[in-house]
Amino acid sequence: MYVEPLGKGTYRDHCPQCLYSKHVDRDGPGDRLSACKSLLKPVGIDQDGKKGFLILYQCEKCGKSSRNRAAGDDKIIEFMQKM
Repeated sequence: MYVEPLGKGTYRDHCPQCLYSKHVDRDGPGDRLSACKSLLKPVGIDQDGKKGFLILYQCEKCGKSSRNRAAGDDKIIEFMQKM
């Protein structure tokens, strides 16, 4: 599936439909130093007063937990209904 870029100088790092991402960062956002390269499974949703909705992830291979800001067109409600 092709995932559309967001625009306005920002990038999308996950599928807006299923919310899955790829484990590419090791130490912080954008470093692309992870050797894992497995799928990051969305496991929850959090909300931050400044950042809005955050997708909580767990790597299916190494187990690392991470989180990332959701985009406005992500299927957050549908994901939460399946939980």
